[in-house]
Amino acid sequence: MELLTQKVKVKEGRNIILGQAHFIKTVEDLYEAVVNSVPNAKFGLAFAEASGPCLIRKDGNDFHLIDEAVRNIKNIGAGHTFMIVLENAFPINVLPAIKSCREVVNIFCATANPVEVIIAQTEQGRGIIGVIDGYSPKGIELDTDITQRKKFLQDIGYKR
Repeated sequence: MELLTQKVKVKEGRNIILGQAHFIKTVEDLYEAVVNSVPNAKFGLAFAEASGPCLIRKDGNDFHLIDEAVRNIKNIGAGHTFMIVLENAFPINVLPAIKSCREVVNIFCATANPVEVIIAQTEQGRGIIGVIDGYSPKGIELDTDITQRKKFLQDIGYKR
């Protein structure tokens, strides 16, 4: 077995959701989960089959976001994985619907941070072991940081 890392490459400011699922119908159900949660979200999604023709299935409502999702799933190269690339929406708005999809097995991350995917490669293929989401902590928040955090949440509409 060989351990690899693969950087996820998306345009700055976009969010991704990286997960694992198990059925060709995943593409349709994830599409519906996004549009029913945030109708004005722009998104692209890709899903890598792990049997049969082993194709990367794709959908979405923005060509550039679909392309980013496909390119990243192809680079990761692990079967039964999916990626959704979002604009005009935060993962928190769509995660409940995505988690409730019958095909979804696991969510590795939902973030706008830089992501590195840790991959195990064997003779059979590749699988995601985990992800590195963002950076390591640099300290502990102070009272001023708490105030800034709460203000940020108010500014984006998540707290009063």
